[in-house]
Amino acid sequence: MITRYTRPEMGRIWSDDNKYQQWLAVELAASEALAELGEVPGEAAAKLRRHAQVDAARISQIEREVKHDVIAFTTCVAESMAAAGESEASRWFHYGLTSNDVVDSAQALQVRAASELIAEDLAGLCEVLKQRAFEFKNTVQIGRTHGMHAEPITFGWKLALWYDDVRRNLGRFRAAAEEMRVGKISGAVGVFAHIRPEAEERICARLGLRAAPIASQVISRDLHANYVSVLALIAVTLEKMALEVRHLQRTEVGEAEEPFSAGQKGSSAMPHKRNPVTCEQICGLARVVRLNVQPAFENVALWHERDISHSSVERIILPDSTILVDYMLARTSWLIDGLVVRPERMRRNLEQTRGLVFSGQLLLDLAGAGMLREDAYRIVQSHAMHSWETDGDFRAVIEADPEVRTFLGSEQLAGTFSLERQLQHIDEIFSRVFLQ
Repeated sequence: MITRYTRPEMGRIWSDDNKYQQWLAVELAASEALAELGEVPGEAAAKLRRHAQVDAARISQIEREVKHDVIAFTTCVAESMAAAGESEASRWFHYGLTSNDVVDSAQALQVRAASELIAEDLAGLCEVLKQRAFEFKNTVQIGRTHGMHAEPITFGWKLALWYDDVRRNLGRFRAAAEEMRVGKISGAVGVFAHIRPEAEERICARLGLRAAPIASQVISRDLHANYVSVLALIAVTLEKMALEVRHLQRTEVGEAEEPFSAGQKGSSAMPHKRNPVTCEQICGLARVVRLNVQPAFENVALWHERDISHSSVERIILPDSTILVDYMLARTSWLIDGLVVRPERMRRNLEQTRGLVFSGQLLLDLAGAGMLREDAYRIVQSHAMHSWETDGDFRAVIEADPEVRTFLGSEQLAGTFSLERQLQHIDEIFSRVFLQ
Protein backbone atom coordinates (compact mmCIF):
# COMPACT_ATOMS: atom_id res chain seq x y z
CA MET A 1 0.00 0.00 0.00
CA ILE A 2 1.43 3.36 -1.01
CA THR A 3 1.68 5.70 1.98
CA ARG A 4 3.97 8.55 0.80
CA TYR A 5 2.07 11.78 0.27
CA THR A 6 4.97 14.13 -0.45
CA ARG A 7 8.72 14.30 -0.14
CA PRO A 8 10.76 16.80 1.86
CA GLU A 9 13.27 16.81 -1.04
CA MET A 10 10.87 18.83 -3.19
CA GLY A 11 10.55 21.54 -0.56
CA ARG A 12 14.30 21.64 -0.05
CA ILE A 13 14.89 22.21 -3.76
CA TRP A 14 13.02 25.51 -3.52
CA SER A 15 14.40 26.60 -0.13
CA ASP A 16 16.48 29.76 0.12
CA ASP A 17 19.42 27.68 1.34
CA ASN A 18 19.38 25.54 -1.79
CA LYS A 19 18.73 28.50 -4.10
CA TYR A 20 21.87 30.22 -2.89
CA GLN A 21 23.83 26.98 -3.10
CA GLN A 22 22.81 26.72 -6.76
CA TRP A 23 23.80 30.34 -7.33
CA LEU A 24 27.17 29.48 -5.82
CA ALA A 25 27.45 26.41 -8.05
CA VAL A 26 26.99 28.62 -11.12
CA GLU A 27 29.54 31.15 -9.89
CA LEU A 28 32.15 28.50 -9.11
CA ALA A 29 31.61 26.79 -12.46
CA ALA A 30 32.11 30.20 -14.10
CA SER A 31 35.34 30.89 -12.20
CA GLU A 32 36.77 27.49 -13.09
CA ALA A 33 35.76 27.67 -16.76
CA LEU A 34 37.25 31.16 -17.05
CA ALA A 35 40.41 29.89 -15.37
CA GLU A 36 40.67 27.18 -18.04
CA LEU A 37 40.46 29.93 -20.66
CA GLY A 38 43.14 31.99 -18.91
CA GLU A 39 40.82 34.82 -17.97
CA VAL A 40 40.78 34.16 -14.21
CA PRO A 41 43.84 33.05 -12.20
CA GLY A 42 43.64 29.31 -11.61
CA GLU A 43 44.73 29.75 -8.00
CA ALA A 44 41.87 32.21 -7.38
CA ALA A 45 39.33 29.78 -8.84
CA ALA A 46 40.70 27.02 -6.60
CA LYS A 47 40.50 29.25 -3.53
CA LEU A 48 36.93 30.22 -4.37
CA ARG A 49 35.99 26.56 -4.68
CA ARG A 50 37.66 25.84 -1.31
CA HIS A 51 36.42 28.75 0.78
CA ALA A 52 33.37 30.46 -0.78
CA GLN A 53 30.28 29.97 1.36
CA VAL A 54 26.73 31.27 1.50
CA ASP A 55 24.44 31.87 4.45
CA ALA A 56 20.75 32.49 3.72
CA ALA A 57 20.16 34.42 6.94
CA ARG A 58 23.15 36.69 6.30
CA ILE A 59 22.11 37.28 2.67
CA SER A 60 18.64 38.26 3.85
CA GLN A 61 20.16 40.67 6.34
CA ILE A 62 22.35 42.33 3.70
CA GLU A 63 19.48 42.45 1.20
CA ARG A 64 17.36 44.48 3.61
CA GLU A 65 19.99 47.20 3.28
CA VAL A 66 21.10 46.98 -0.37
CA LYS A 67 17.69 46.01 -1.81
CA HIS A 68 19.32 43.63 -4.33
CA ASP A 69 19.44 39.90 -3.74
CA VAL A 70 22.38 39.06 -6.02
CA ILE A 71 24.51 41.87 -4.59
CA ALA A 72 23.61 40.62 -1.10
CA PHE A 73 24.70 37.16 -2.23
CA THR A 74 28.06 38.32 -3.64
CA THR A 75 28.69 40.40 -0.52
CA CYS A 76 28.05 37.38 1.68
CA VAL A 77 30.50 35.31 -0.36
CA ALA A 78 33.10 38.09 -0.14
CA GLU A 79 32.69 38.05 3.65
CA SER A 80 33.27 34.31 3.74
CA MET A 81 36.43 34.69 1.66
CA ALA A 82 37.65 37.46 3.98
CA ALA A 83 37.00 35.26 6.99
CA ALA A 84 39.20 32.60 5.36
CA GLY A 85 41.93 35.19 4.71
CA GLU A 86 41.41 35.01 0.95
CA SER A 87 39.91 38.41 0.12
CA GLU A 88 42.18 38.82 -2.89
CA ALA A 89 40.63 35.80 -4.62
CA SER A 90 37.10 37.17 -4.12
CA ARG A 91 37.68 39.90 -6.72
CA TRP A 92 37.41 37.18 -9.37
CA PHE A 93 34.02 36.10 -8.08
CA HIS A 94 31.08 37.05 -10.37
CA TYR A 95 33.69 38.12 -12.91
CA GLY A 96 32.10 39.03 -16.24
CA LEU A 97 28.63 37.96 -15.14
CA THR A 98 25.34 39.77 -14.68
CA SER A 99 22.70 38.87 -12.13
CA ASN A 100 20.49 36.83 -14.43
CA ASP A 101 23.40 34.81 -15.75
CA VAL A 102 23.46 33.39 -12.25
CA VAL A 103 19.75 33.44 -11.41
CA ASP A 104 18.43 31.89 -14.64
CA SER A 105 21.10 29.21 -14.83
CA ALA A 106 20.66 28.32 -11.17
CA GLN A 107 16.88 28.21 -11.59
CA ALA A 108 17.41 25.69 -14.38
CA LEU A 109 19.29 23.50 -11.89
CA GLN A 110 16.39 23.74 -9.43
CA VAL A 111 13.83 22.92 -12.12
CA ARG A 112 15.93 19.96 -13.24
CA ALA A 113 16.02 18.56 -9.70
CA ALA A 114 12.27 19.09 -9.24
CA SER A 115 11.56 17.53 -12.62
CA GLU A 116 13.45 14.37 -11.76
CA LEU A 117 11.14 13.83 -8.78
CA ILE A 118 7.99 14.53 -10.80
CA ALA A 119 9.06 12.21 -13.63
CA GLU A 120 9.64 9.50 -11.03
CA ASP A 121 6.16 10.17 -9.61
CA LEU A 122 4.55 9.88 -13.05
CA ALA A 123 6.33 6.62 -13.81
CA GLY A 124 5.20 5.26 -10.45
CA LEU A 125 1.58 6.22 -11.11
CA CYS A 126 1.77 4.48 -14.50
CA GLU A 127 2.83 1.28 -12.78
CA VAL A 128 0.00 1.44 -10.27
CA LEU A 129 -2.56 2.11 -13.01
CA LYS A 130 -1.22 -0.74 -15.13
CA GLN A 131 -1.37 -3.20 -12.25
CA ARG A 132 -4.95 -2.33 -11.36
CA ALA A 133 -6.04 -2.18 -15.01
CA PHE A 134 -5.09 -5.83 -15.48
CA GLU A 135 -6.66 -6.69 -12.13
CA PHE A 136 -10.04 -5.41 -13.33
CA LYS A 137 -9.59 -6.04 -17.04
CA ASN A 138 -12.76 -8.16 -17.24
CA THR A 139 -14.77 -6.51 -14.47
CA VAL A 140 -17.93 -5.44 -16.26
CA GLN A 141 -19.23 -1.92 -15.66
CA ILE A 142 -21.72 0.35 -17.34
CA GLY A 143 -20.21 3.16 -19.38
CA ARG A 144 -21.88 6.53 -18.91
CA THR A 145 -22.30 9.51 -21.21
CA HIS A 146 -23.90 12.71 -19.94
CA GLY A 147 -24.03 10.90 -16.59
CA MET A 148 -26.53 8.40 -18.04
CA HIS A 149 -26.14 4.69 -18.73
CA ALA A 150 -24.71 4.20 -22.22
CA GLU A 151 -23.07 0.85 -23.12
CA PRO A 152 -20.97 -1.71 -21.24
CA ILE A 153 -17.25 -1.25 -20.55
CA THR A 154 -14.92 -2.84 -18.03
CA PHE A 155 -13.41 -1.06 -15.06
CA GLY A 156 -9.97 -2.22 -16.20
CA TRP A 157 -10.60 -0.49 -19.52
CA LYS A 158 -11.23 2.76 -17.61
CA LEU A 159 -7.96 2.34 -15.72
CA ALA A 160 -6.14 1.57 -18.98
CA LEU A 161 -7.46 4.83 -20.40
CA TRP A 162 -6.08 6.69 -17.39
CA TYR A 163 -2.76 4.87 -17.79
CA ASP A 164 -2.54 6.09 -21.37
CA ASP A 165 -3.32 9.65 -20.24
CA VAL A 166 -0.57 9.58 -17.61
CA ARG A 167 1.96 8.00 -19.96
CA ARG A 168 1.29 10.78 -22.45
CA ASN A 169 1.78 13.33 -19.66
CA LEU A 170 5.09 11.70 -18.78
CA GLY A 171 6.30 12.04 -22.36
CA ARG A 172 5.35 15.69 -22.70
CA PHE A 173 6.72 16.46 -19.23
CA ARG A 174 10.11 14.94 -20.04
CA ALA A 175 10.22 17.06 -23.20
CA ALA A 176 9.27 20.24 -21.32
CA ALA A 177 11.81 19.52 -18.56
CA GLU A 178 14.52 18.93 -21.15
CA GLU A 179 13.69 22.28 -22.76
CA MET A 180 14.14 23.89 -19.35
CA ARG A 181 17.59 22.32 -18.90
CA VAL A 182 19.22 25.41 -20.38
CA GLY A 183 21.47 28.10 -18.98
CA LYS A 184 22.80 31.45 -20.17
CA ILE A 185 26.01 33.32 -19.38
CA SER A 186 25.84 35.97 -22.08
CA GLY A 187 25.77 39.19 -20.08
CA ALA A 188 23.48 42.13 -19.44
CA VAL A 189 21.81 42.16 -22.86
CA GLY A 190 22.91 38.77 -24.16
CA VAL A 191 25.62 39.83 -26.64
CA PHE A 192 28.67 38.47 -24.72
CA ALA A 193 30.13 41.95 -24.17
CA HIS A 194 32.28 40.79 -21.23
CA ILE A 195 32.55 37.05 -21.69
CA ARG A 196 33.07 34.77 -24.68
CA PRO A 197 30.46 32.31 -26.03
CA GLU A 198 33.03 29.57 -25.51
CA ALA A 199 33.04 30.37 -21.79
CA GLU A 200 29.25 30.06 -21.66
CA GLU A 201 29.45 26.64 -23.30
CA ARG A 202 32.04 25.47 -20.79
CA ILE A 203 30.18 26.85 -17.78
CA CYS A 204 26.88 25.29 -18.79
CA ALA A 205 28.56 21.97 -19.55
CA ARG A 206 30.07 21.93 -16.05
CA LEU A 207 26.55 22.41 -14.66
CA GLY A 208 24.96 19.75 -16.86
CA LEU A 209 23.03 22.37 -18.82
CA ARG A 210 22.80 23.27 -22.49
CA ALA A 211 23.68 26.83 -23.39
CA ALA A 212 20.75 28.79 -24.78
CA PRO A 213 21.42 29.47 -28.49
CA ILE A 214 20.48 33.10 -27.86
CA ALA A 215 19.12 35.02 -24.88
CA SER A 216 18.59 38.58 -23.79
CA GLN A 217 19.53 39.18 -20.17
CA VAL A 218 17.02 36.41 -19.44
CA ILE A 219 16.21 33.08 -21.01
CA SER A 220 13.05 33.43 -23.10
CA ARG A 221 10.05 32.74 -20.89
CA ASP A 222 8.07 30.72 -23.42
CA LEU A 223 10.08 27.78 -22.07
CA HIS A 224 8.81 28.44 -18.57
CA ALA A 225 5.24 28.98 -19.78
CA ASN A 226 5.31 25.64 -21.58
CA TYR A 227 6.71 23.91 -18.49
CA VAL A 228 4.00 25.30 -16.20
CA SER A 229 1.37 24.42 -18.82
CA VAL A 230 2.51 20.80 -18.79
CA LEU A 231 2.36 20.76 -14.99
CA ALA A 232 -1.22 22.03 -15.29
CA LEU A 233 -2.04 19.27 -17.78
CA ILE A 234 -0.72 16.72 -15.31
CA ALA A 235 -2.85 18.29 -12.57
CA VAL A 236 -6.05 18.20 -14.63
CA THR A 237 -5.38 14.58 -15.60
CA LEU A 238 -5.22 13.72 -11.91
CA GLU A 239 -8.39 15.76 -11.41
CA LYS A 240 -10.07 13.71 -14.15
CA MET A 241 -9.37 10.49 -12.24
CA ALA A 242 -10.32 11.90 -8.87
CA LEU A 243 -13.56 13.36 -10.20
CA GLU A 244 -14.55 9.99 -11.65
CA VAL A 245 -13.92 8.25 -8.33
CA ARG A 246 -16.05 10.91 -6.63
CA HIS A 247 -18.92 10.09 -8.98
CA LEU A 248 -18.49 6.34 -8.55
CA GLN A 249 -18.45 6.73 -4.76
CA ARG A 250 -21.84 8.47 -4.65
CA THR A 251 -24.28 6.51 -2.50
CA GLU A 252 -26.65 5.72 -5.35
CA VAL A 253 -23.74 4.50 -7.54
CA GLY A 254 -21.42 2.85 -5.02
CA GLU A 255 -19.13 1.18 -7.55
CA ALA A 256 -15.76 2.32 -6.15
CA GLU A 257 -14.47 4.43 -3.29
CA GLU A 258 -11.25 5.83 -1.97
CA PRO A 259 -9.62 4.06 0.99
CA PHE A 260 -11.16 4.71 4.39
CA SER A 261 -8.79 3.80 7.20
CA ALA A 262 -9.58 2.34 10.60
CA GLY A 263 -10.34 5.18 12.99
CA GLN A 264 -11.00 7.67 10.20
CA LYS A 265 -14.01 9.94 10.69
CA GLY A 266 -16.13 11.21 7.80
CA SER A 267 -18.32 13.84 9.45
CA SER A 268 -18.55 15.62 12.78
CA ALA A 269 -22.34 15.34 12.66
CA MET A 270 -23.08 12.16 10.69
CA PRO A 271 -21.15 9.08 11.84
CA HIS A 272 -22.13 7.07 8.76
CA LYS A 273 -20.28 9.30 6.27
CA ARG A 274 -17.39 8.02 4.13
CA ASN A 275 -16.58 11.11 2.09
CA PRO A 276 -14.17 11.20 -0.91
CA VAL A 277 -12.02 13.86 0.74
CA THR A 278 -8.76 12.94 -0.98
CA CYS A 279 -10.43 13.07 -4.38
CA GLU A 280 -11.93 16.45 -3.53
CA GLN A 281 -8.52 17.68 -2.41
CA ILE A 282 -6.95 16.61 -5.70
CA CYS A 283 -9.70 18.37 -7.65
CA GLY A 284 -9.27 21.53 -5.61
CA LEU A 285 -5.49 21.67 -5.94
CA ALA A 286 -5.74 21.21 -9.72
CA ARG A 287 -7.48 24.60 -9.80
CA VAL A 288 -4.46 26.22 -8.16
CA VAL A 289 -1.96 24.66 -10.55
CA ARG A 290 -3.85 25.60 -13.69
CA LEU A 291 -4.31 29.16 -12.40
CA ASN A 292 -0.51 29.46 -12.46
CA VAL A 293 -0.55 29.06 -16.24
CA GLN A 294 -1.87 32.57 -16.83
CA PRO A 295 0.94 34.42 -15.01
CA ALA A 296 3.46 32.09 -16.67
CA PHE A 297 2.15 33.21 -20.07
CA GLU A 298 2.13 36.84 -18.99
CA ASN A 299 5.82 36.50 -18.07
CA VAL A 300 6.76 35.94 -21.71
CA ALA A 301 6.44 39.59 -22.75
CA LEU A 302 9.03 41.74 -20.94
CA TRP A 303 10.26 45.27 -21.62
CA HIS A 304 13.06 45.30 -24.20
CA GLU A 305 15.92 42.97 -23.16
CA ARG A 306 14.65 42.47 -19.64
CA ASP A 307 12.58 43.73 -16.76
CA ILE A 308 11.92 41.94 -13.49
CA SER A 309 8.15 41.65 -13.59
CA HIS A 310 8.56 37.90 -14.17
CA SER A 311 10.90 37.34 -11.25
CA SER A 312 8.50 37.81 -8.35
CA VAL A 313 5.92 35.67 -10.15
CA GLU A 314 8.30 32.75 -10.72
CA ARG A 315 9.33 32.74 -7.07
CA ILE A 316 5.75 31.64 -6.43
CA ILE A 317 4.50 29.69 -9.43
CA LEU A 318 7.51 27.41 -10.02
CA PRO A 319 7.88 26.19 -6.41
CA ASP A 320 4.11 26.04 -5.86
CA SER A 321 3.35 24.20 -9.10
CA THR A 322 6.10 21.60 -8.74
CA ILE A 323 5.43 21.02 -5.04
CA LEU A 324 1.67 20.71 -5.60
CA VAL A 325 2.02 18.35 -8.58
CA ASP A 326 4.46 16.18 -6.61
CA TYR A 327 1.96 16.03 -3.76
CA MET A 328 -1.01 15.39 -6.05
CA LEU A 329 0.82 12.58 -7.84
CA ALA A 330 1.64 10.91 -4.54
CA ARG A 331 -1.97 11.22 -3.38
CA THR A 332 -3.31 9.89 -6.67
CA SER A 333 -0.98 6.88 -6.57
CA TRP A 334 -2.22 6.21 -3.04
CA LEU A 335 -5.81 6.59 -4.22
CA ILE A 336 -5.52 4.18 -7.16
CA ASP A 337 -3.39 1.68 -5.28
CA GLY A 338 -5.89 1.40 -2.44
CA LEU A 339 -9.09 2.03 -4.41
CA VAL A 340 -11.96 -0.12 -3.13
CA VAL A 341 -13.73 -1.62 -6.15
CA ARG A 342 -17.17 -3.25 -5.95
CA PRO A 343 -17.70 -5.53 -8.99
CA GLU A 344 -21.06 -6.80 -7.71
CA ARG A 345 -22.42 -3.28 -7.51
CA MET A 346 -21.10 -2.56 -11.00
CA ARG A 347 -22.95 -5.58 -12.38
CA ARG A 348 -26.12 -4.69 -10.49
CA ASN A 349 -26.08 -1.12 -11.83
CA LEU A 350 -25.50 -2.33 -15.37
CA GLU A 351 -28.49 -4.67 -15.12
CA GLN A 352 -30.68 -2.04 -13.46
CA THR A 353 -32.20 -0.92 -16.78
CA ARG A 354 -32.98 -4.51 -17.79
CA GLY A 355 -31.39 -4.57 -21.21
CA LEU A 356 -31.72 -0.94 -22.29
CA VAL A 357 -27.95 -0.62 -22.67
CA PHE A 358 -28.12 -2.96 -25.69
CA SER A 359 -30.42 -0.68 -27.69
CA GLY A 360 -27.60 0.44 -29.96
CA GLN A 361 -26.66 -3.12 -30.82
CA LEU A 362 -30.32 -3.96 -31.43
CA LEU A 363 -30.61 -1.04 -33.84
CA LEU A 364 -27.61 -2.27 -35.81
CA ASP A 365 -28.75 -5.89 -35.84
CA LEU A 366 -32.21 -4.97 -37.13
CA ALA A 367 -30.71 -2.80 -39.87
CA GLY A 368 -28.23 -5.53 -40.71
CA ALA A 369 -31.06 -8.06 -40.97
CA GLY A 370 -32.93 -5.95 -43.51
CA MET A 371 -35.17 -3.52 -41.62
CA LEU A 372 -34.97 0.09 -42.70
CA ARG A 373 -32.91 2.04 -40.19
CA GLU A 374 -35.64 4.64 -39.66
CA ASP A 375 -38.14 1.90 -38.86
CA ALA A 376 -35.67 0.14 -36.59
CA TYR A 377 -34.91 3.34 -34.70
CA ARG A 378 -38.63 4.06 -34.25
CA ILE A 379 -39.36 0.60 -32.85
CA VAL A 380 -36.32 0.43 -30.56
CA GLN A 381 -36.80 3.95 -29.21
CA SER A 382 -40.51 3.41 -28.61
CA HIS A 383 -39.86 0.33 -26.49
CA ALA A 384 -36.88 1.97 -24.79
CA MET A 385 -38.86 5.05 -23.73
CA HIS A 386 -41.68 2.89 -22.43
CA SER A 387 -39.22 0.81 -20.44
CA TRP A 388 -37.66 3.95 -18.97
CA GLU A 389 -41.02 5.27 -17.85
CA THR A 390 -42.44 2.00 -16.51
CA ASP A 391 -39.24 0.40 -15.25
CA GLY A 392 -40.08 -2.44 -17.60
CA ASP A 393 -38.02 -5.31 -18.96
CA PHE A 394 -36.71 -4.01 -22.29
CA ARG A 395 -35.36 -7.34 -23.47
CA ALA A 396 -38.62 -9.16 -22.74
CA VAL A 397 -40.63 -6.56 -24.64
CA ILE A 398 -38.28 -6.74 -27.62
CA GLU A 399 -38.41 -10.53 -27.72
CA ALA A 400 -42.24 -10.34 -27.79
CA ASP A 401 -42.41 -7.76 -30.59
CA PRO A 402 -43.60 -9.44 -33.83
CA GLU A 403 -41.90 -6.83 -36.05
CA VAL A 404 -38.58 -7.53 -34.38
CA ARG A 405 -39.06 -11.29 -34.55
CA THR A 406 -39.65 -11.06 -38.26
CA PHE A 407 -35.99 -10.08 -38.63
CA LEU A 408 -34.26 -11.55 -35.56
CA GLY A 409 -34.71 -15.03 -34.11
CA SER A 410 -33.98 -16.16 -30.55
CA GLU A 411 -30.36 -17.02 -31.28
CA GLN A 412 -29.73 -13.69 -32.95
CA LEU A 413 -31.37 -11.78 -30.07
CA ALA A 414 -29.20 -13.66 -27.61
CA GLY A 415 -26.23 -12.23 -29.48
CA THR A 416 -27.78 -8.77 -29.45
CA PHE A 417 -27.99 -8.81 -25.64
CA SER A 418 -24.55 -10.42 -25.13
CA LEU A 419 -22.01 -8.73 -22.87
CA GLU A 420 -19.28 -10.88 -24.34
CA ARG A 421 -20.02 -9.52 -27.80
CA GLN A 422 -19.93 -5.92 -26.55
CA LEU A 423 -16.58 -6.46 -24.85
CA GLN A 424 -14.93 -8.80 -27.34
CA HIS A 425 -12.12 -6.36 -28.17
CA ILE A 426 -10.91 -5.62 -24.64
CA ASP A 427 -7.86 -7.87 -25.08
CA GLU A 428 -6.96 -6.09 -28.29
CA ILE A 429 -7.35 -2.68 -26.65
CA PHE A 430 -5.06 -3.73 -23.81
CA SER A 431 -2.48 -4.93 -26.31
CA ARG A 432 -2.56 -1.58 -28.05
CA VAL A 433 -2.15 0.31 -24.76
CA PHE A 434 0.36 -1.81 -22.88
CA LEU A 435 2.51 -3.35 -25.62
CA GLN A 436 3.61 -0.06 -27.15
